[in-house]
Amino acid sequence: MRDTAREFRSVTERQSRPNQSVPQSGKSSFPVLCSMQGLTMSTAQPMIKSRQAEKEINGIRTQVVCTEFNNYILVVLTQYGKMGSLVSITADSTSSDVSTPMFSTKVLMGKDEPLTHVCAKNLATRVSQEAGNRPVLLGLALKDTSIEAVKLMRDLITSCQVW
Repeated sequence: MRDTAREFRSVTERQSRPNQSVPQSGKSSFPVLCSMQGLTMSTAQPMIKSRQAEKEINGIRTQVVCTEFNNYILVVLTQYGKMGSLVSITADSTSSDVSTPMFSTKVLMGKDEPLTHVCAKNLATRVSQEAGNRPVLLGLALKDTSIEAVKLMRDLITSCQVW
């Protein structure tokens, strides 16, 4: 524990001195840059792409954050400022027509009620299809679940496309 604290102080002291870089041992697959704000790793592409948006839907402030991971798309849609129920939406390969898969929903955390499943399918099916039928994790915390509101929320999610 003391060694870790000593290493941290050492790096912090080097960062506070302008025009000095952190020494590197051996070759690295990516360059390490030293700045006044801290260490920054520079790579060709960001490892995780994320976008967010906010819109008033039927008088309720609605926020969405879409994040692309290697194996999942994470979408958090909230009208409460909280993550809410977490639902997994996956494409099933049991459909006879391969071009239009069936989607199944599973509530991982939160309210496991029929309306949660209906909203999740309506909001995330397009995301999964546009992302090559990748699974979607959807965080839902909604005040307004009317058909008109869900359609507007679906458009809001599409505006944050990272897939």
